[in-house]
Amino acid sequence: MSSHLSYVEAVVVGAFQGVTELFPVSSLGHSVLIPALIGGRWAHDLNVSAPESPYLAFIVGLHVATAAALLVFFWRDWLAIIGGFITSVRHRRVSTPAERLAWLMVLATIPVGIAGLALEHAFRTTLGRPVPAAAFLAINGVVLYAGERLRRRTPAVVNSSAPAHSAPPVKSGLTPSDERIAELPMGQGVLIGTAQILALLPGISRSGITMVAGLWRGLNHEEAARFSFLLATPVILAAGMLKIPDLFGPLGEGIHGQVLAGSVASFVAAYLAVRYLTRYFETRTLTPFAIYCTVVGIGSLIWLLR
Repeated sequence: MSSHLSYVEAVVVGAFQGVTELFPVSSLGHSVLIPALIGGRWAHDLNVSAPESPYLAFIVGLHVATAAALLVFFWRDWLAIIGGFITSVRHRRVSTPAERLAWLMVLATIPVGIAGLALEHAFRTTLGRPVPAAAFLAINGVVLYAGERLRRRTPAVVNSSAPAHSAPPVKSGLTPSDERIAELPMGQGVLIGTAQILALLPGISRSGITMVAGLWRGLNHEEAARFSFLLATPVILAAGMLKIPDLFGPLGEGIHGQVLAGSVASFVAAYLAVRYLTRYFETRTLTPFAIYCTVVGIGSLIWLLR
């Protein structure tokens, strides 16, 4: 790994990871498919299914930078959420919107945290190969499209008539969208968070599957996207922190500078991506991403199986 990962490759992979982690197109699926489609040394060196993959340690380590970008973008929301958690514990209550959203985040993150620790290695080593990744990417596109169709038949469970997220935070420190998300019943919020488990499959997008679950439970696109990004932050951060020690061991030998360069690229790309997507989903849908995933997934399958 140390002799093959150049600074240019690190920056390209970092920027690509930052974008695809937040766009509903699966960062892990693309991390598996792109080296395979390029072939040559990329296919040999950049293999996430290897038992001790330096490439996997590198790209998952970039998750810390992606999570940092989300924290910077949503810093006001996280101050309110953390404050709500503290006051809830102190006063032993869950009554304010910030307190409800804090516990919604905690409970909705537990299932994917447990599943990630138990299943990530097995899923990656058995399914983290180009052909399964291409198939799951195509399935991801079908799921995104089905989510759009299903949304039209599902009554809203929260009031979506309030102003868009660009409105200033209210007294609680939450935006109007955050407050509407906090109105979700706890069980439905946990169900949306649990959907992230499917993103352990290479090709299934974490943000995409969470948004579909949110749309299914009556959120609008803006609220579903915002909830998806908030839910993803602790999961992405934890996944990255678990791999950081690997980068300071034998797997990261000789590439610390490349890791830093890739992390900077990932941070910048993720920040620009979340800024764009929060505005995009105010008025637009998942349909373009559904088409992209289906076409690229099927096209990759045809190419790989030819």
